[in-house]
Amino acid sequence: MTNKTDIQGEGDYRSGKRYQEAQHDFAEHGPVKEKAAEAEAALDGAEGKDLEKARKETGKVKPH
Repeated sequence: MTNKTDIQGEGDYRSGKRYQEAQHDFAEHGPVKEKAAEAEAALDGAEGKDLEKARKETGKVKPH
């Protein structure tokens, strides 16, 4: 019998856990302020219109 923690593919618990740990590590120890400043500059810069368009389009996606 397969252990639930070994499930791979859709519902990949190990990858999900690694991703969550990496996100927590970045939030606690990463260059959050620098990345926020980069994002702000991108939104205010030449690519700002494209980024805003993409944000609005992804907000329209409906769940299956």
